[in-house]
Amino acid sequence: MRPFDYERATSLHDASERMSDAAAIIAGGTNLLDLMKIQVMTPSRLVDISRLDGLDRIEDHDGGLRIGALVTNTALATDPRVRAGWPVLSRAILAGASAQIRNKATTGGNLLQRTRCPYFYDTAMACNKRAPGTGCSAQGGSGRMLALLGTSEDCLAAHPSDMAVALAVLGASVEIAAPSGEVRTLPVTQLYTLPGNRPDIESDLRQGEIITAVVLPAPRSGTAQTYRKVRDRASYAFALVSVAAVVLMDGDTIAEASLAFGGIAPRPWTDGSVNALLAGAEASDESFARAAAQLVPDSAPQPETEFKRPLLRRTLIATLREATGLAGRVDTARSL
Repeated sequence: MRPFDYERATSLHDASERMSDAAAIIAGGTNLLDLMKIQVMTPSRLVDISRLDGLDRIEDHDGGLRIGALVTNTALATDPRVRAGWPVLSRAILAGASAQIRNKATTGGNLLQRTRCPYFYDTAMACNKRAPGTGCSAQGGSGRMLALLGTSEDCLAAHPSDMAVALAVLGASVEIAAPSGEVRTLPVTQLYTLPGNRPDIESDLRQGEIITAVVLPAPRSGTAQTYRKVRDRASYAFALVSVAAVVLMDGDTIAEASLAFGGIAPRPWTDGSVNALLAGAEASDESFARAAAQLVPDSAPQPETEFKRPLLRRTLIATLREATGLAGRVDTARSL
């Protein structure tokens, strides 16, 4: 681990003033410190915001919730308001890391965690995300955790957050404070940038800006919410494919559907055409198969992720069967 300076910020403005290209914000540190130990990230200064007032609260906000950036994953997942109104968020967080990590990991840090692409983690390999302009060893290489959608010739890495996928399906937004004190708000889906030819630029955050909160809109009454995650082992593993769904039914017809996907793209992936295709459709395996065909690409950008194409299709169909209640109706009919 390389030497670094540690500085404790006294305010958001103070934290912004201390930021530079060679500095990094630290709160929970669950991802940053791991990367520093293997010298994938080598900041010369850590700016600690973990003791700033007001960022560790979950507050009612215009019928929804305002979640401070320092709220821990444990506090967020177990909050009674979240479990009642936005259960997909609670389920997604609990499907993530171990309880010990959730106790330390923060809302803002979870959103900005780095990819688990094996080539990003291996400093002996070329990686445009870690060292711009060096190349992408994942191209033609090996990797089950790589993305299917939104990739480029310069990067195949997938975003790892479960929480971000749930926030995307819920239409959440992110509050961002600038050094000037101005606060801007972005939809979670617009926080992230696709790799293009600059995979090292992962978000829309500008110099000195800090995420201060996530805002959840008011919950939709009558919706069914679910999160399904497929991984290599049953616990504490990153998603190969995940699907978050919020569905409103009108009898046997899907009145509205909102879907978001994890493990398959450089950001939480949404596709409005899939949602539109489901709206007004009968809850049936045929409708779900059409939605899957709309979403799943014709080929994988890397041979070892070809298995994700049928996996994504099956996971989407299974998630929709659960969210629409079709699975229960079919099981009941079979038992009769």
